[in-house]
Amino acid sequence: MLTLAKLRRLPPAKVFVAFILVALSSAAATAPTAQADPARVLNDIKALSAPEMEGRGAGTKGLARAADLIVKRYKELQIPPAGTHGYLQPFTLITGAKLKSDNRLVVANGDTKKELKTNQDFVPFSFSSSGQVEGSIVFAGYGVTAEEYQYDDYANLDVKDKIVIVLRYEPTAFAAKSGEQGLTHHSQMITKAINARNHGARALVLINGKMGDGEEDLLTRFGSVSGPENIGIVFVQVKNDVAEAWLQAAGKLLKDAQDQINAATKPASFALPNSLHLSMKVDIETTRATVNNILAYLPGQTDEYVIVGAHYDHLGRGNFDSLAPSQIGQIHPGADDNASGTAGVLELARLLAPQRGQLKRGILFMDFAGEELGLLGSAEWVKGPTRPLDKAVAMINMDMIGRIKDDKVYIGGVGTGSTFRPILENAEKDQAQKGSAFKIEYSASGYSSSDHTSFVTKNIPVLFFFSGLHSDYHKPSDTWEKINAHSAAKLLDLIANVTVQLANANTEDTPKFQTVVEQKQSGGGSGAGYGPYFGSIPDFGEIPNGVKFADVKPGSPAAKAGLKAGDILIQFGDKPIKNLYDFTDALRRSKIGDVLEVKVLRDGQPLTASVKLEQRK
Repeated sequence: MLTLAKLRRLPPAKVFVAFILVALSSAAATAPTAQADPARVLNDIKALSAPEMEGRGAGTKGLARAADLIVKRYKELQIPPAGTHGYLQPFTLITGAKLKSDNRLVVANGDTKKELKTNQDFVPFSFSSSGQVEGSIVFAGYGVTAEEYQYDDYANLDVKDKIVIVLRYEPTAFAAKSGEQGLTHHSQMITKAINARNHGARALVLINGKMGDGEEDLLTRFGSVSGPENIGIVFVQVKNDVAEAWLQAAGKLLKDAQDQINAATKPASFALPNSLHLSMKVDIETTRATVNNILAYLPGQTDEYVIVGAHYDHLGRGNFDSLAPSQIGQIHPGADDNASGTAGVLELARLLAPQRGQLKRGILFMDFAGEELGLLGSAEWVKGPTRPLDKAVAMINMDMIGRIKDDKVYIGGVGTGSTFRPILENAEKDQAQKGSAFKIEYSASGYSSSDHTSFVTKNIPVLFFFSGLHSDYHKPSDTWEKINAHSAAKLLDLIANVTVQLANANTEDTPKFQTVVEQKQSGGGSGAGYGPYFGSIPDFGEIPNGVKFADVKPGSPAAKAGLKAGDILIQFGDKPIKNLYDFTDALRRSKIGDVLEVKVLRDGQPLTASVKLEQRK
């Protein structure tokens, strides 16, 4: 033991080191004596990913059952509630859309009228605007404007207030010109819709066009393609044979038009006869659900606290989020994503519950809903925190910790807390002494596609624990049998150690938030270094128009222009911005080095700034 007399005989630098070691060993000494139980962890994962949980999709009874299970566990552990309604913090989110009964498409050709059948001849896209539209028709090839390939289907074509027909996909030469495998972003339906809208079209009609061997001309299933609530234009798909009849009225064949474009990589757009007229009505209802974050608070000796969290929602039966499109409609159980992280929170609650009132700081256990729809649960909590935000010293997030392979673990956010590295190294040393060391890969940044990002935007240091992606990610095959419960329990022992060190740290050892400025990638034809960089972090909460910034990365073009968190982007260069998809499309159409005027709303007032786009970080 280091005594005061021994410390006085040490050189000043060694005295400092000794104090650090004493502080760290003191914190570690109060770590839970019990170890995480692999069987308990696996049983919780089994329960959360069972068929009756229905994939824990937003708005399902299965998600409510999962919430009941979590609340029951906190009650059994006698950890007090910390929500707005007991353990719950309810909030409303958009879960999707459904077709109402009054969807129509009528084709008039001279004196002849024909009404098409919904889901047989045509189908609206779930992100289409609702409303009634009629007008003459224009064929605009693939509906692509691609300056980088000197290609524009809308060049010299008047589509204002007209209904535009476009082919699916893109000219075949684009992939070779881009150097990419597969299709470019110009093939995406959202991109086509935004481009048609920005050219003044009243409605957009998509057709599949030329089919491959054995391929059927199928309509896209309503709701199977992701998009915003409203893309700002009426958007439907019709069968090839329906559109073929329209083109024949202009003396054209669909196959010939498509072959001509692909052969020359040049547009072949044209207007159809004025005698041909479309009238359509799209009637879509946005579906919403009330879901709940779940919060429990283990009191400490002060009003400061450490957050331990994970999201408990998943994909339900898949929809557009599924990476197994042919299996949409089947339950996606989400054993690793993120029953594993939720089970981790519950196991840490069990391990730490006996230390109620003994730790210097409290522990706020948080189980988020709405993560899969855009980090909505964590964003809801930081917007309306149930405990003072300025008393949170750190946030620990676990997302997919159940498939550890070869003892490799990823820990993100290490650069966001000034003392995270020595705390983590101390916990690793303890693990190694127990013969259960991990091969850890660190990353400094606290930004990624999981709930800890919401806390970084509020300057709270974060640590993100993750065991890596796998081939079952977002598929019905993410099942409990593939969980490595033994390694997950070992990781939970390490996280418990880190949590207690943070809870008991002296003031000088408490992590102070640090801004991580990410280094630019060198080179740059593809990957992370490709394309223009702006530097905003979107707030995924619902706003009627524009893109709200949850944060702006330090040193980024947006930051240099004076933009900041809370600003709502409504114009990017000459492109109106109604949603995140508009912004993504506008940014993709820009170039590194472009200087653009952007318009934001700040506290309701318009503000214009000049932004010079840089190489993507």
